[in-house]
Amino acid sequence: MSGGLHSRLRRESTSGQSRLRRESTSGQSRLRRESTGGRDRYRWVALTNTTMAVFMSSLDGSIVLISLPAIFTGIKLDPLAPANIVYLLWMIMGYRLVQSVLVVAVGKFGDMFGRVRIYNLGFLVFTVASVLLSFDPFHGEPAALWLIGWRLLQAFGGSMLTANSQAILTDAFPRERRGFALGINQVAGLAGMFIGLTAGGLLAAWDWRSVFWVNVPVGIVGTLWAYFMLRDNGVRHPSRMDWWGNLTFAVGLSAVLVAITFGLQPYGGQTMGWTNPWVDAGLVGGVLLLAAFVWVELRVDDPMFELRLFKIRAFAFGNATRFGGSLAQGGLQFMLVIWLQGIWLPLHGYSYESTPLWAGILMLPLTCGFLIAGPISGALSDRLGARLFATAGMVVFGLSFVGLIFLPVDFPYWLFAALLALNGIGMGMYSAPNSAAIMSAVPARYRGVASGMRATFQNSGTSLSIGVFFSLMITGLASTLPHTLTQGLTAHGVPHTVAAQIGELPPVSSLFAAMLGVNPIEYLLESYHALAGLPQAAQRVLTGHTFFPNLISGPFHDGLVVVFSVSAAIALLSAAASALRGTGVVDSEQTRPASAAPAPLEKENA
Repeated sequence: MSGGLHSRLRRESTSGQSRLRRESTSGQSRLRRESTGGRDRYRWVALTNTTMAVFMSSLDGSIVLISLPAIFTGIKLDPLAPANIVYLLWMIMGYRLVQSVLVVAVGKFGDMFGRVRIYNLGFLVFTVASVLLSFDPFHGEPAALWLIGWRLLQAFGGSMLTANSQAILTDAFPRERRGFALGINQVAGLAGMFIGLTAGGLLAAWDWRSVFWVNVPVGIVGTLWAYFMLRDNGVRHPSRMDWWGNLTFAVGLSAVLVAITFGLQPYGGQTMGWTNPWVDAGLVGGVLLLAAFVWVELRVDDPMFELRLFKIRAFAFGNATRFGGSLAQGGLQFMLVIWLQGIWLPLHGYSYESTPLWAGILMLPLTCGFLIAGPISGALSDRLGARLFATAGMVVFGLSFVGLIFLPVDFPYWLFAALLALNGIGMGMYSAPNSAAIMSAVPARYRGVASGMRATFQNSGTSLSIGVFFSLMITGLASTLPHTLTQGLTAHGVPHTVAAQIGELPPVSSLFAAMLGVNPIEYLLESYHALAGLPQAAQRVLTGHTFFPNLISGPFHDGLVVVFSVSAAIALLSAAASALRGTGVVDSEQTRPASAAPAPLEKENA
C-alpha cells in the first residue's frame, strides 16, 4: 500500500512537473509574442508620427513659394518694389537657411539628451510658430518682418524634427527593415516639398493665413502623440558642449548662405549683387570660418560635427551623392515655376493671376513619380542592397535633365509631364536606399548627429543650388533681355526714354514678377505711368498673354539649357560617387557602456 502510494505520488509529481514545464514554455512563448508585438506596434507608431512631422516640415518649406502673391497682397506690401525685394528673398530662402545651419546641432543634442526629447520640443516650437504666423497684426514692412521672424523660429522647430526623425526610426527598426521605414520617411519629406506647391495655391485662393493654419491641428495632434507614445530606446552619448564648433559652423555657414541670398539682389547698377563688398566679405569670411570649424572639430574631444564618420565609406559617399543630388535639384522647382507661370501658361490662355495654382497642378507628375518609386526602392533595397537602386536612380534623375534640355519652351504637356515623372522616379529610387545606407553605416550612438549631417548636406546643397540656378539664369537674361525689351516696347508706342529705363532694369524683377503671378510688362508700365497714355490696341497687346512670354522665351530657353546641363553633369557625377560606396553597408547594433573608451569607428562599426 505504501509502495502504491509512493508510485501514485511520483506519477502525480512527474505529471505536475510536465504541466509546469508546458505552462512555463507556453508563458515564455506568449511573452515573446507580446514583446515582439509590442516592438512591432511601436515601430509603426514611430514611423507614422515621424513621417507626419517630416511631411509637415518640408511642406512648409515650399507651400509659401506659391502663396507669396496672396501673402504680400494680404499684408499690403508690393514685393517687387526695389526696397522690398529683400523681404521676398528672405521669405523664400530664410526657412531653408535656418535648417541648413541648425540641423547638425540639434541632431547632436538628440544624441546627448535624448532624440525623442528634442524631437518633441521641435513639434511644440513648430506648432507655436505656426499659430503666431497666422495672427500677423501688422501691415506693410512690419508685417513682413513679423512673418520672416516667426518663419525662422518655425524652421528651428522643423530642424529638430528632421534631424532626429531618421535617428528615431533607425533605433526602432532592425537593419533588414530600415530601407522600407526610411523610404517612407524620405518620400514624405520630398513629397511634402512638391505637394506644398499645389496646396499653397489652393489654400491661398481661400485665405493667405490658411497657409499657416493648416499646420496647427496637425502640430497639436503630433505633439501630444509624440509626447505620450514615443520613447527613447536609442543610445545616449553624454558629452560636453562644443561651443567653438557650434559658433564657427553656425556663423560661417550663415555668412555664406546670407551672402548668396543678397548676391541675387541688384547692386550699384549691376544686375546682381556679387560685386557688393558685403556679399564678398560674407563669402570669404564664411569660408574661412568653416575652415576654422574643421580645424576645431579635429581637435576637440566631443565634436559637434563628427568628422571621423567620413572614414566610413558608405557614409562618406552617401553624403557626397546626397549633396550632389540636392545641388542638381534644389533650384529645379523655381525654374519650373517661372517657366510655367511666366511663359507656358500665359501662352496657353491662362491669366497671370491663375498661374500659381495651375503651375502647382501641372507639376504633380513629379510628385507622383517620387511617391511611386520611393517606397518600392526602399523595400527592395532591404534585400538587394542600396548601391544598385541609389546609383540607377541617380542615372535616371540625370537623364531627365538631358530630356529637359531638348524640350522646346512651348512644349507639348504630355512630354513635359513624362520628363517630370522620370525626374521624380529617379529621385525616389535614389533617396530611400541612400538614406538607409547612411544611417545603417554609423554606430548607434552617433545616429542623431549622422542624421543631422545628412540633412545639412541636403539643405545646404538646395540653398546653394537656388543661388547658382538664379545666377546662371539672370546672367543669361541680362545679356539679351534689355535690348529685346526696349525694342519691343518702343515698337508698340512706348516712349523710347521710358522703354530704355524699363529695359535697363535688372531681370530679377521680371523673373520674380512671373513667379508671383504678375504680368511683368503691365506692372512695369504702370510703375512708370506709361500705360494709360498708350492706344487701346497697344495696351491690349502689351498686357496680353503673349507679349512677355514671346519676348522672354528665347533668352530664358538659353538659360535653361545651361542650368539643366549643369544639373545633368552633377547628377551623373553623383551616380559615380554612389557606385563607389561599396557593395553593402555595415552596422553595429551592439553598443558599449558610456564609460567605455571610444574605439576607432571602423572597429566599432564592423
